[in-house]
Amino acid sequence: MIVGYARVSTVGQSLDVQLNLLREAGCAKVFGEKRTGRSRDGREELAEALEFVREGDTLAVTRLDRLARSVSDLFAIIDQLQAKGVHFRCLQQSGVDTDSSTGRLMLGILGAVAAFEADIRKERQADGIARAKAAGVYKGRKPTVDTALVRSMHSEGKRPADIARELKIGRASVYRAIQGAAQVE
Repeated sequence: MIVGYARVSTVGQSLDVQLNLLREAGCAKVFGEKRTGRSRDGREELAEALEFVREGDTLAVTRLDRLARSVSDLFAIIDQLQAKGVHFRCLQQSGVDTDSSTGRLMLGILGAVAAFEADIRKERQADGIARAKAAGVYKGRKPTVDTALVRSMHSEGKRPADIARELKIGRASVYRAIQGAAQVE
């Protein structure tokens, strides 16, 4: 049986193209999710796909970076598949499979390239944020806690736990707001 796995990084992206390609390749079952590929943590559909496949099956993805962004995660996944007797195939990067020594070589090379691309993307993002901060454009996320209200309630003698409950925020947020007031004084 050919089992497919599709992944996009954000909720706003669509899985449709990958799902169609996997179905056209003969996948009897397809797992898909909208999660970052930087690590395996929190990728429930990937975990289910790895649990689902059996000896003799093939796990297919459209591109290698859909499976993993780091070489260590990639090889951990491939090792897990091989231990179960499951083959691996990448549809849009021909020759990337676990059926031949050349395929395994290509897997390693393209895995390293995917990790390199992720590092470069991260560096570009950090550079862009630094430039935006220097230009005064990027100020981070808008505050979700009204610190003035928290401080006012605290000065009235309310306990942090009561403030948190009343404002429906975490106690740590209350303590940060109170501590921020102490630093300003």
